[in-house]
Amino acid sequence: MGKADEGYGDWEELVGAALLGTDRRRGRGPAGSPQALLDAAALHTVRRRAGLRPAEAGPRPEPAPRDPRPAPPAAARQRLAQLLAGRAGAGSGGRRGAAPDLTELLPQWLAAAGRHGYRAPAALVPALLDAARARTDLRPQALALAGARGLWLARLNPDWRFALRGGAGGAGELPDVTDRAGVERLWQEGLFAERVALLGAVRAHDPASAPRLLATTWATERAEDRLMFLDSLRVGLSEGDEPFLEAALGDRSRNVRATAAELLSALPGSALAGRMAERALACVGPEGVSPPAECDAGMLRDGVVRNPPAGRGERAWWLGQLVEAAPLSCWPERFGGLGPAEIVALPVAEGEAWREELHAAWCRAAVRQRDARWSRALLGAPSAPPAAGPGTASLAERAKLLETLPDGERAEWVAQFIRAHGLSEAFQLLGVCVVPWAGALGRAVVDALDCAREAGSYPWSFSGVMGLAERCLDPAEAGRLEVLTAAAEDPVDAASGGAAAYWAEAFQRLVATLRLRAAMLSELAPA
Repeated sequence: MGKADEGYGDWEELVGAALLGTDRRRGRGPAGSPQALLDAAALHTVRRRAGLRPAEAGPRPEPAPRDPRPAPPAAARQRLAQLLAGRAGAGSGGRRGAAPDLTELLPQWLAAAGRHGYRAPAALVPALLDAARARTDLRPQALALAGARGLWLARLNPDWRFALRGGAGGAGELPDVTDRAGVERLWQEGLFAERVALLGAVRAHDPASAPRLLATTWATERAEDRLMFLDSLRVGLSEGDEPFLEAALGDRSRNVRATAAELLSALPGSALAGRMAERALACVGPEGVSPPAECDAGMLRDGVVRNPPAGRGERAWWLGQLVEAAPLSCWPERFGGLGPAEIVALPVAEGEAWREELHAAWCRAAVRQRDARWSRALLGAPSAPPAAGPGTASLAERAKLLETLPDGERAEWVAQFIRAHGLSEAFQLLGVCVVPWAGALGRAVVDALDCAREAGSYPWSFSGVMGLAERCLDPAEAGRLEVLTAAAEDPVDAASGGAAAYWAEAFQRLVATLRLRAAMLSELAPA
């Protein structure tokens, strides 16, 4: 035993001294000092490692499955490495600075690479999985890009187990949907994530097969699982789902019953929609509004919730549920052949409260039934003040109505809204517009930002729109924005860190981000 080892008989005594403190060993010579403890620990560590016997090697894992997709071009691979290593930097005083935020560009790179059908570069799959582990918003696109190799790696590293729950699970690829035995086996024995993925694959191949597959185990599923399976039927919903959904109206779970009723009401030709139309037409017409006096058993079975939330009257609550579940096609005949815009413009004899209740229900119906004609009528002219909207003054409801319109019409409506009212109320509306914001919408956003700067508006109130513009504005707008960058600079204000300095910095960052996005898209383009 060496001198540094004196006073410590074995590893356990050394650990005990470290835990209890070297003071208790003072009086036993130099071994009681902290330096002696560390010297002894180093010596014992070398001795223990040297004395280890080699363990038997574990089985070598199977090679990763081959991914037939092409790798991105070299420049795009380098860009991905940069984005994965990038960190958002904040300027002094909490300001973001003029440099692009690389973490916000990573989702766009992944989306563009997915559109081109690329696979992740092999060397970057671990970093990609780490990024997806830290950010759940990246997971769908990151796992799609990582592909089979990502799942292969995830089985070898517990930190990446989330990948096994995010796709087809840890069992590898899904069986071919035409393999009835394989489908039945995975449906009966698979993990929940695997079964959800399988149901989606079966639904995509043959929509009518999905409810048949669900029916085989429906009675034994947990309520929360039944709800999620039922919710997956929103994709590809059709009249063929009606028998299964009609049966689910008698489910023992209230949430399942409510979801089944909502899905049936999105099918205007369903029996439930017909029953709701009969009830709604009895309550609303040219003569006025007469809400239901009670919530009977039939209404309860068809998904009407009896008890209203706090602050809502019972009869108004029931009326709204009936109207939103009734097919919008039933109203023109009830109102003597009038169109949606004319119906929405009619006064309601019972007062403004009933008008708001009725219009709000029609908004929900238009969104649920994806009816563009009614959405246009309820939105009204984009130049009209939001508070005077024909259907709703709620920007959240307007955003939902806009989603039912074709992409070009939606962008044009929001562009006109911005030109009339500025950006302060347009954030939610911009969020439903197709990216990139091109043409009239892009010009409207840039012009509104310039107007806000010139008006001396409080600049920080537009930080959300600026962040959205960095991700969504057409890179072709960078040239026009460079002019604004120069105009926003004010040496006096910059020195004091005032509004003009913020605007200059924000425009510089926006231009730099748009140019970087343009470079990313160019690098991803096939040679």
